[in-house]
Amino acid sequence: MQIRYALFVISLVFSTSTPAAATAPDLILHNAAIYTVNPVQKWAAAVAITKGKIAAVGDDASILQLAAPDTQVIDLGGRMLMPGINDAHIHPVMGGMKDLYECDFPFTAGPAEIQQTIAACVADPDMGEWIVGGQWDSGFFENHPLESPRRFLDAVSADKYVFLTDDSRHNAWLNSKALAYFSVTAESPDPPGGRIVREAGTEVPNGVLLETAAINLGRRLPVHTREKAMQAILYVQEKLLSYGITAIKEARTTDTTLQAYQALEQQGKLKLNIATSLETPYGARSEPLDVAAYQRKQKQFQSPHVHTAFIKIFMDGVPTPSRTAKMLAPYLPDEKHGADYTGDLHLSEDLLATDLKALDKAGFTVKIHTAGDGSVSVTLDAIEQVRRANGHSGLMFELAHAGFIAQKDIPRFSALNTAADFSPYLWHPSPIIDAILSAVGERGRYYWPTLDLLAAGATIVAGSDWPAAVPSANPWVGIEALVTRADPYGQAAGRLWPEQAANMEQAVEIFTLNGARALRLEDRLGSIEVGKMATMIVLEQNLFQIPVDEIAATEVAMTFFEGELVYRRAGQ
Repeated sequence: MQIRYALFVISLVFSTSTPAAATAPDLILHNAAIYTVNPVQKWAAAVAITKGKIAAVGDDASILQLAAPDTQVIDLGGRMLMPGINDAHIHPVMGGMKDLYECDFPFTAGPAEIQQTIAACVADPDMGEWIVGGQWDSGFFENHPLESPRRFLDAVSADKYVFLTDDSRHNAWLNSKALAYFSVTAESPDPPGGRIVREAGTEVPNGVLLETAAINLGRRLPVHTREKAMQAILYVQEKLLSYGITAIKEARTTDTTLQAYQALEQQGKLKLNIATSLETPYGARSEPLDVAAYQRKQKQFQSPHVHTAFIKIFMDGVPTPSRTAKMLAPYLPDEKHGADYTGDLHLSEDLLATDLKALDKAGFTVKIHTAGDGSVSVTLDAIEQVRRANGHSGLMFELAHAGFIAQKDIPRFSALNTAADFSPYLWHPSPIIDAILSAVGERGRYYWPTLDLLAAGATIVAGSDWPAAVPSANPWVGIEALVTRADPYGQAAGRLWPEQAANMEQAVEIFTLNGARALRLEDRLGSIEVGKMATMIVLEQNLFQIPVDEIAATEVAMTFFEGELVYRRAGQ
């Protein structure tokens, strides 16, 4: 590698003296602490960029001599330079809509604060007739019993429709008018994989809908348009670039969002690489997917920065008090579920295997929501069927939210080329962890086996899952939680399974190179190497030289996307 690098530098030096000076770099960044995420050359001091790509990496002297008179040269003053962050599980349009258009309150809000917030939104003429927002805590109704959640909202919602989601985005809370709009009545049966919570002693809906009962209605809300989605994307893009995030995988992408991405790409406004996980029907299903229809959609919306050969399937729900994730051992007993309830699967193993075989053959990377160890195990069984039938296609499956994993299943991730899609932003003592503990008991303290998976050779990718359960997509919060297992916000004491804490090198690789693998862009992104895109970030502090409990406060000074400076911190 060093010989090849030396020859490359020599060829550049000689070529700059010829009339074909196009080989001279457009931009040189030097006097930097460059962490490359390249094991052959972990650290460097300077990088040369030509036509948006990395042309050379090395020390100041060897790189600066490549400069031509018109090369832009930036002295980084010793600051850290690293690859851009890749968020492998995020809901950007949902988050942008929440910030721009919805009625928002914190996860910690109690009944009084929620009523005050809803009343203020009802009085705001810009909110329209639908008050959509949230997010209430997963354990809200256990901590704040309400005689009728529906009537609680009715008291402050006047003639408006109210639809509020919880922190997991899997459950909803509606007022009477919204229930009537969706024709949810005492005669409505619980949908497969969901539940309409009833008022005590009656069949009357109390306003709380769980899983499919909520999610499938949420997709019918008459408030999401392509134009709003475009505004949400541009708003979120600006935030992500300021955090140093330069590529994302949207965890579930609607047709409206695909249209918005396409329009922005055609206008030249996208400064992110975006992988879109095409959405599939949510909840119980007995018929296989129409893979040909997804192939047509994939081809229709693919573009240089919008990567559409990805798809999302849900196998279960969440391990909160709703008890909708599929577990191997029973949840703690409660009045509704009894003592032996382990949750439900959306799909049988054979149906999932049928879908995965067809999608794998068609070239799709599949992200599968598996929040319980039971769904993880069944999904790995289905993937094993796929590998036997198709061979190893080279495509990597992803198990999203696979935080509960049976010990016997840990080696199977590597053997089956399946990544664990983690949300380290949630790996610390917090209200949602408290809610999970209230449902699954003490095993909830053994959540997210990072080091066990890495020791077994598994690939871990990381995503914020924003806006579900986290206040922002800031990756430095997630990286700190990954290496400390403590609350990076400093609001809760203790650490969650600290024996599984990663080190800084592991954390950075998970958030950069592994994220690029999740987007199938590892040949272009994720490390600072010759030939890759110059998509990089400059930090105000060196992650390897600061206390680990200061990582969350990391500030990004500059973000480069394909050689273009797309974000500069004020004062830089």
